[in-house]
Parts: sequence; structure tokens; C-alpha cells
Amino acid sequence: MLQRREYFPNVIEMNYQARQRLGCCVYLIFDQSEWMLIDIGYEDTVPEIVELIRQMDFPLANCKYLVLTHPDVDHAQGARKFCELVGDTQIVAHPGAVKPLADADRIRTFAEISAQGISLDIQPIQVDRQVDEGDILEVGDIKIEVWHTPGHTDSQLAFRWNDLLFSGDNIFRDGGVGAIDAHHGSDIPAFIKSLQRIKDSDAKWLLPSHGPAFRKDDATLQQAIDRLDAYQHLSDFGTCAIDWPLLDEWEEELIAGDKPQR
Repeated sequence: MLQRREYFPNVIEMNYQARQRLGCCVYLIFDQSEWMLIDIGYEDTVPEIVELIRQMDFPLANCKYLVLTHPDVDHAQGARKFCELVGDTQIVAHPGAVKPLADADRIRTFAEISAQGISLDIQPIQVDRQVDEGDILEVGDIKIEVWHTPGHTDSQLAFRWNDLLFSGDNIFRDGGVGAIDAHHGSDIPAFIKSLQRIKDSDAKWLLPSHGPAFRKDDATLQQAIDRLDAYQHLSDFGTCAIDWPLLDEWEEELIAGDKPQR
């Protein structure tokens, strides 16, 4: 049996377990005979992840859920392969993720970014159980609360258990946030509300979908909130902004006949 390197009690992060970067964070939460995963990553790393799980002596048939924080290809591409290798388990996601996954929507899942030459395979994925704000996922005696935290995508989920928050693509240790892109369904005002909710919570540890877990730091979260608040009024993210005051200022200057000051 392979030694279980618990990230926190009853939590194993598969990149940490493997001592190498496999892709997005994949969290295995277990209690008694049951276990679940949060996200799975790209298809090509699924066999290695499943083999690690097997070597840690988790019966594959006892996987209760594969939960997808959101439908992006780097989180969900391996879902079908995982179910093929593990057997009967439920794929769980937010209602807003059901159609992009079922349709293998290449734009909404970030599988296709043609301007950068990115074109990744994504096959249709059937969601077996839809969860939303306030729902509970149970693994053994562990009860995990579902948070709906839109912003990066409209279907972004986070999961609260005790003092841990599995925070998805909301915030990373360096203060970065999940990509903001209009085609992707990003919403900056919603993102700010989600970040504010995380900041106001009494969670002590944030376990993001990329990079290491970190102690919740209100200053880091506030910097991200302030940055996104500014983006609401700038051109940086195009139609994700709610307004562009510069154009109002320009119109006033045109009416007044103002010229550039030399």
C-alpha cells in the first residue's frame, strides 16, 4: 500500500501525493469506506491518478462522486475516462455546467482559443447530479456544503467543510483569479461578490483548483476585489465591463471643444 500523504485530515491532493504537477488540483476526500474527487483534470493524467488511488488502497468501486467545480476543459476533460476506469460513480456539477458539458461546447469550456492556436479535445459529458447553493454532499460522515460562486464562469462552485474552503478558480495564492473572458461567460460584478463572500467567511484555509493551498488572507482577497472593481470601468476585459467612463469624459470634452493640454 502506498503511503497516503494527507494534505489536511481526510483530504489528499493528487499533485501533492504524486510529488509532481499533474495539472489542476484534484482533491480526494474520504471517510470510512467512501471517497470522492473534486475535479479530475486532463484525460492523459487520469490513468496515473487512478493508479495512485488504487495504490493508496481506496476501492475504486467506492467512489461516490466526481464533482466538477466548473466545465473548463482543464478540469473536466478526463471525466469520461475516469468513469470508464473506476466504474459506476456520479458526475456532479452546477446546473449551468450541464449544457456546456453535454454539448462539448468548445468555447464555453475553453477547449478552443483559435487566436492562440489552442484546440483541445472535449467529448460530451453527462452530469448525473446537479447541485447548487446550499446543497450538501455526503461522504461517510463528512458533510460538504456547496457554494455557488459565479464570476470566472456562471457555474463556478466552491465547497465548504469545517475550516476548509475548496475555492475553485476564484482566487489563487498569488492573488490571481480565474480567467475573465466574455465568451467564457465571465461576470465581473458576480466575481466581486463571490470574492467578498470568501473574504467575509470564517474559513481558515483556501484550497484552490490551481496551485498550493494557503491560509485565507483578507488583504490578498481585498486587493483582488479592488482590482476587479477597477476592471468594471476600464476597457481591459471588453464587454465584461459595466461601463467606460473615459468615453463619457471624451464626449463632454468634444461638446466643450476641449483640445489636448500642451
